[in-house]
Amino acid sequence: MKILLAPDSFKGSLSSKEVCHAMENGIKRVIDAEIISIPIADGGEGTVEALVYAVGGEIIKSDVTGPLGEKVEAFYGILKDGTAVIEMAACAGLYLIPEEKRNPLKTTTYGVGELIKLALDRGCRKFIIGIGGSATNDGGVGMAQALGARFLDKDGNEIGFGGGELYKIEKIDISSIDKRIYESEFIVASDVDNPLCGEKGASYVYGPQKGATPEMIKILDENLRHLAYEAKKVIEKDYSEVPGAGAAGGLGFGLMAFLGAKLKRGIDIIIETTRLEEKIKEVDLVITGEGNTDFQTAFGKAPAGIAKLAKKYNKPVIILSGGLGKDYKSLYDIGVTALFSITNKPMSLEEAMKNAYQLVSDRIEDIMRVFAISIKR
Repeated sequence: MKILLAPDSFKGSLSSKEVCHAMENGIKRVIDAEIISIPIADGGEGTVEALVYAVGGEIIKSDVTGPLGEKVEAFYGILKDGTAVIEMAACAGLYLIPEEKRNPLKTTTYGVGELIKLALDRGCRKFIIGIGGSATNDGGVGMAQALGARFLDKDGNEIGFGGGELYKIEKIDISSIDKRIYESEFIVASDVDNPLCGEKGASYVYGPQKGATPEMIKILDENLRHLAYEAKKVIEKDYSEVPGAGAAGGLGFGLMAFLGAKLKRGIDIIIETTRLEEKIKEVDLVITGEGNTDFQTAFGKAPAGIAKLAKKYNKPVIILSGGLGKDYKSLYDIGVTALFSITNKPMSLEEAMKNAYQLVSDRIEDIMRVFAISIKR
């Protein structure tokens, strides 16, 4: 039997790579199967590790500017074909800031630009940039500053870090931006379709989780609107209404406006980069999963993308997740064969997360014992 394992991470407990290991452990207790493991990520935490593990390459660590302007140890990946993979969360992620210090008026994406520059220095000219889990709301200005763009106030001075500084912009000068950008291709992994501004934009929808008060949200939204107005003067195009422009506090907008990036769903990038479709054609069973599965999973999350692809080739798909939530059975309509939770008795979330590896292995063993019956027949 040939089995493809393609789970997302169980956030807070297991990386997608660790989930693969746990699943493989459970399978091997029952049958001697050929197992292909492709850890999945959606552009947030774990994207670099997942892609490097799946297709080969290396992870490089470097000190860059963190979300509050301090130095942090971040990382990026270079795949075997020379593609650079960057997680913005590695240098500008919400998890890097204690809750009491979160303030999107001050947080910057400068470190993202530094990681891009480091990869350019190593010869990379194709980039995959995951922009989930951000602490920022600066419209990608910090990222562009690190690459040589200048955002000047009325006195001709460079503005400071953070979404609270954008109102000062009187002129955007991209004449000194790193010219290697124009030789490069930038693909952005984003699973949100928010515009830059307005009630469905970056500030109103995601600002609160980054520490923004209602008063701050209004300021941040107005400042992003001002950034888009000034940017249009220079690039002669308005990206503010493009779906996904509001991702990562407007970093989606900045990457499109200043680097010419294209936005794609994270799962589509993973499928393409790992050649997942070719592998699905060859296997007898596909197993995927995530931390929690509910009706929202169908709207572009990794397990749904994998299930739709498997359905195309009439392959059975098992989803094993930390928990099953509201209307999870709607996933049967898109090609999922069966869904299971890892929990085997009433337990707290804390207990499930603490014992996630063992629970995944044990439940996969239970599932595979059913498949073993059909194999023996």
